[in-house]
Amino acid sequence: VQLVESGGGSVQAGGSLRLSCVTSGYTYSTYCMSWFLEAPGEERVGVAALIDDGSRVYADSVRGRWTISHDGKNTLYLQMNSLKTEDTAVYCCATRLTYGGSWYPPDFGYWGQGTQVTVS
Repeated sequence: VQLVESGGGSVQAGGSLRLSCVTSGYTYSTYCMSWFLEAPGEERVGVAALIDDGSRVYADSVRGRWTISHDGKNTLYLQMNSLKTEDTAVYCCATRLTYGGSWYPPDFGYWGQGTQVTVS
């Protein structure tokens, strides 16, 4: 199982980015998929997730600005609008090939390497 993120970069505050996470090595199903941020010296924090029933959940800090979606094949997206300087971080996608579980990072068994987002 592999997850490969792309789409990060540098952008001015108020701008937008779209992150992509291409998965391989397993057949897509409605397993939970999530985006996490990693800030230096801090633990991973979930920002958006597609959960088993197809619904979307967001952290309070991004709700209304960002949208998580999946193409039904092998790519997870995170549309990031109205970016703020405090959104600067490495963003990783993650999944688990089981149903149920929490948004706690250890519940996710498969991770991408991350993509840097810098907002100035």
